[in-house]
Amino acid sequence: MPRFAANLSMMYTEHGFLDRFAAASADGFEAVEYLFPYPYEADELRRRLDDHGLRQVLFNAPPGAWDSGERGIASLPGREAEVRSGTERALEYAAVLGCDQVHVMAGLLPPEATPAQRAAHRDTYLANLARAAEQAAAVDVDLLIEPINGRDMPGYFLHRQADAHAIVQEVGASNLKVQLDLYHCQIVEGDLTTTLRRDLPTGRVGHLQIAGVPDRHEPDRGELDVRHLFDVVDELGFDGWIGCEYIPRAGTSEGLGWLKNYPGLKNYRGERA
Repeated sequence: MPRFAANLSMMYTEHGFLDRFAAASADGFEAVEYLFPYPYEADELRRRLDDHGLRQVLFNAPPGAWDSGERGIASLPGREAEVRSGTERALEYAAVLGCDQVHVMAGLLPPEATPAQRAAHRDTYLANLARAAEQAAAVDVDLLIEPINGRDMPGYFLHRQADAHAIVQEVGASNLKVQLDLYHCQIVEGDLTTTLRRDLPTGRVGHLQIAGVPDRHEPDRGELDVRHLFDVVDELGFDGWIGCEYIPRAGTSEGLGWLKNYPGLKNYRGERA
């Protein structure tokens, strides 16, 4: 059955970040993900996980100058040393947190990028991912790459599922996988049922994420039939986690009706409808 992880960067923002672990656990989550752990000591985050019976299932490698608008550096020529050191830092956190998946963000293409520039970014991306995957394999961690829609993140290097899978196959590392965010995929490509049935059986998808389309609120708000999609995931035997990476409309706990009422949910500890 599908297993759901609370995204603490978007959910429970009515609490301070370190208090979100307790709130997620109280609502029945057994796992969490978030963007970046680096503002906090790894041991402090580990204590929060342990105190509340939670598992860390995903976070991002250092993305460059995030506050200045960078959205990853893995495809940026000239930043190779920073990618290597960032991967090392991410893997140090992963070891303490017991997390076996790290998302490596590609970065932004310059406006009006030429075909030659795009090719240079792709070559850099492939080389950096190959080196990073080797670093991660030594400590049994999977690296993930994620197609992201251009409306939310204009200029992001990677935005289509086929491109992500082609990169994974070209790099050829068994611990490099795709992070399939159904919100991004619906905006860019649609046809989610066919995408799931095509891509999950390949073994190249390591993690799923979900949010309502088009407004990125609760998954049952908008144009997605999440019960159908979760049934497809279940039918295909996907044993990874589904990250709830959405912005609650009016309080996180108050908006969890879609999750509480899902009949296949194993990790909800409260009363089921």
